[in-house]
Amino acid sequence: MSTPFRFKNADNTTVDFEDYYVRADYFRSGNLWTWGSSFLGGIGDNTTANKSSPVQTIAWGSNWKEISVGGFGHTAGIKTDGTLWVWGSNLQFTPTVFGQLGDNTGVSKSSPVQTVAFGTNWKQVSCGYYFTAAIKTDGTLWCWGGNNNGQLGDNTSVRKSSPVQTVAFGTNWKQVSCGYDHAAAIKSDGTLWSWGSNGLGNLGDNTIVKKSSPVQTISYGTNWKQIKCSRNNSFAIKTDGTLWCWGVNSVGELGDNTQANRSSPIQTITAGSNWKDISASYSTTAAIKNDGTLWCWGSNNFGQLGDNTTINKSSPVQTITFGTNWKNITCGQYYTAATKTDGTLWTWGRNSYGQLGDNTTTNKSSPVQTMSGGNNWKIVSAFGSGGTTAAIQYQDDYQ
Repeated sequence: MSTPFRFKNADNTTVDFEDYYVRADYFRSGNLWTWGSSFLGGIGDNTTANKSSPVQTIAWGSNWKEISVGGFGHTAGIKTDGTLWVWGSNLQFTPTVFGQLGDNTGVSKSSPVQTVAFGTNWKQVSCGYYFTAAIKTDGTLWCWGGNNNGQLGDNTSVRKSSPVQTVAFGTNWKQVSCGYDHAAAIKSDGTLWSWGSNGLGNLGDNTIVKKSSPVQTISYGTNWKQIKCSRNNSFAIKTDGTLWCWGVNSVGELGDNTQANRSSPIQTITAGSNWKDISASYSTTAAIKNDGTLWCWGSNNFGQLGDNTTINKSSPVQTITFGTNWKNITCGQYYTAATKTDGTLWTWGRNSYGQLGDNTTTNKSSPVQTMSGGNNWKIVSAFGSGGTTAAIQYQDDYQ
């Protein structure tokens, strides 16, 4: 018999797995680091001071498993115990309260607090501009915060400071993504649904009429795999590896070599069926293929495409550090961050708040590593205005 593979659970008990390989990702919890803008406490370190290199949130811990940065200074994270934590801005502009923290108040928080619907069964979370959405392990979908365009999907336009379920209740929601004031989600049956603002075709239902409850995209299908909502557009990958885009296209962010808006899904100019991960924000799009190559397109005024230029691109180009080992990608406002399979974390683009984490405030048009370097980064998140970045590092639980 072989030597047992041994790891520690969160409760410090030891479990052995003999005679077969187990993916480390399944068992490793992580430390949470944030940097960049700390508008109204978005970094979560109990201050409102910007940071140009990574710092840990005030709720330290080493059991973070998922993180999402919102568009206006709020952040949410899920721990391995299934609890959901939020911090940062809880309003739009003072004194307008939106309640995107979901703690039933209109008070911003500079350190993590739990949503009013506490629970220990949160599975996935996404932060929009002034609202938040999350899925529980039971498959229910919950939204809270701003709702002026029906982005909470509860068939109203009334803001909510605590979580409510979408009007298409159900218990088969799999993944959700929030944009500026629209959202989209995939069910376990592979169908794709969207709701909220639609003035530029961002719902993909071939109309420009906003919806306060979920509707399906015009290219229905039951093979949707991943969804990402940006400011006024949406991007999705199917199980066959094809990449689809719709909504605003003012600087070529749909990647179809045009600047024409689309109210129904189209494929990027590079088409193909080998796309793996997608992210977009503020007119910039980035995606990773199954071969590990990283492609960017759209706005490039701060070098956020990473091709060592500041020229916009309406079709995908590779970053200047080509490589075939890119793993996870995220786009913020005019900057981009990504992890590689070797665990290194790279950032590029705008850096006015230190959101690149390289201990400077100098823009970069090609990828640089964060100040804390290392090769144990798991996932990174950035989105929208403000310039806050958050990432989770693996904790070494092995003995």
